[in-house]
Amino acid sequence: MPKSFDLQIFVEDTSGRTDLNTLAVQVQDKNEPPVFQGNMAIQTVEIYILEGSRTPPGFIYQVEAADPEDAQLQYSLAPASVPFSVFESGAIFSEREFDYEKDPHSYFLNITVTDPEGLRSTKTVNINIINTNDERPYFITKQRIYKIPEEQSPGTVVANITAKDPDDEEEFPSRLFYSIQSSEEYFSINPSSGVVQVARRINREALTLHPNISVIVRVEDSPSGGQASEMEITIVIEDINDNLPECKPSTFREEINENTTAGTLLLDLRNFCKDSDVDPPNNLINFTGLSGLGSNKFALDSMSGRLVMTESIDLENPTNLGAEVFSLTVRVQDIAWPNYSNIIYIYIRIRPVNEYFPVFGSLLYEFNVSEITKAGSSIGKVNAKDKDWPPSVITYSIVAGGGTKDYTNIFWINPTEGDVKILARLDYETTQRFLLTVQASDQEKTATVSVTVNVLEVNDEEPVCSPNFYSFQIPVSLAVGTNINGFRIVCQDRDSDPRSFRYFINEGNVNNHFTFSPSAGSNTSRLILASRFDYDSGFDTHWIYRLRVYITDDNLLSARDKTTDLIKTGTVTLSIRVIPNPTTVITTTPGFTLVTRRENLYSESAWYVPFVVTLGSLLLLGLLGYAVLLLARSLRARCPPARKAGDAPL
Repeated sequence: MPKSFDLQIFVEDTSGRTDLNTLAVQVQDKNEPPVFQGNMAIQTVEIYILEGSRTPPGFIYQVEAADPEDAQLQYSLAPASVPFSVFESGAIFSEREFDYEKDPHSYFLNITVTDPEGLRSTKTVNINIINTNDERPYFITKQRIYKIPEEQSPGTVVANITAKDPDDEEEFPSRLFYSIQSSEEYFSINPSSGVVQVARRINREALTLHPNISVIVRVEDSPSGGQASEMEITIVIEDINDNLPECKPSTFREEINENTTAGTLLLDLRNFCKDSDVDPPNNLINFTGLSGLGSNKFALDSMSGRLVMTESIDLENPTNLGAEVFSLTVRVQDIAWPNYSNIIYIYIRIRPVNEYFPVFGSLLYEFNVSEITKAGSSIGKVNAKDKDWPPSVITYSIVAGGGTKDYTNIFWINPTEGDVKILARLDYETTQRFLLTVQASDQEKTATVSVTVNVLEVNDEEPVCSPNFYSFQIPVSLAVGTNINGFRIVCQDRDSDPRSFRYFINEGNVNNHFTFSPSAGSNTSRLILASRFDYDSGFDTHWIYRLRVYITDDNLLSARDKTTDLIKTGTVTLSIRVIPNPTTVITTTPGFTLVTRRENLYSESAWYVPFVVTLGSLLLLGLLGYAVLLLARSLRARCPPARKAGDAPL
């Protein structure tokens, strides 16, 4: 509050007279004791701290107090023996860590605050130490080795393990939890009582040479995350006679070649069979009772367990057909009582041996195929077998032959069926015969056979004429029978006789003014004017003729053969312009396009063709020369001498 007050005093009497004066009031200070604030002002403060390292020495609480005169205060605590201190700021600090099991569980601190004139106030702070799980339980049981016979029923008690927890409080003892940490599953432990029991059947022989089972028992004071201790106990398993002889595997599959000799060892059962009992005679065994399909071909020694062949097996022998697998059974038996036994199964597969070469069904194959047969067509089939059993898979291939200069491989054979096919069209004029070498293989052995493919000639070549195009002009007054411009065509056909050509104009021969002579039977023919032009009467109206000439190779065929045989046709195109009443002879230069077909080539076997052509040409030249000589003599004898210049022409 303010330290002084100035009061204005106003006075007035009944007659209305007044007066005003100031009254000064001074407030004098009096020292009062300090006052606690916050929770300590209204109650005893309870503070809880955890024991151990979770609460390290340091600040734990802040005391708040104030002096009415706003003086500097001093803090102190009692008793002085407690492990706490208070700073000038009123902060309470712990001086060490606390152990619930050794130290007092609570501390009462008297906190006194004093002002400069000695007035003080005191409040109590109660500090409680909280118990934490910081101590490991320990085992009380001292025994470490226990003995039980094997084959005990589940639930049989082996040991009773007990432990104690130092963190236990008298009013609230802690609960301990027991478990087994080792990986074996023969034993279990009651998690609450610590009783160790047999969990499942224990087979002493399965433990080999180590009948002692080590079990790690763990005790914890919390289901998870608490303190724990472990103890190892050893349980000795005592042996009893309780096992059957065993073979691993119990089923055997063996393979032997069909020509394996008698006396060959197939299987030594002693290496796979045993009795797992620890001590003799419980672990001694023998082998008896060899039986099953084909058991008479094998012998078994009862003590050693050695299985041997008594005779060789040939699968190709008719008496052994189907005997590719023998199914045998053998009894393996414990010598000691109660003579436990087991049955083992033996399957012996006779592995075929490739003993024979493939053999073709024919010593030589010959196929005839037309030269116009389509690519991809089948032309024949080869077949091979061998005497091996079971039958071998035969694979076919062409290893030689069957090529031309244009195609490396013109034939293909189906590798599994032996079907021979052509990959390209054949040409009789190029090759008349192919010699193939076909191989049959059973993956190990091979055999070969010769295959002859005869190409049959077919009329598949078109006549080729030269020139195949010609363009010229003729006068309208050209005489009938004239060889027009001396034009002739020369034709050839690689698979036809020169006499087989036939010539006819198929298109453009309006009013049939043109013809060829000869019309058939020769490889040359001339273009002849067959009838005169008549434009004056209107009979002819075309001045340009485009003739399409057909040359066929069927002249030597009968009418019946023409309906069945293959006929080829060549073409020649002629363009003829008719010139009305020419006054000047127009020299025409023949133009033509030469088309060369290289589908077929000359065959050396037709040696007589050039010979006949050459001989005929010489005879023809001789006759023509003689005819020219006779014509010259006739003209000289009958024609008068030429007239002088200016005379009328002849």
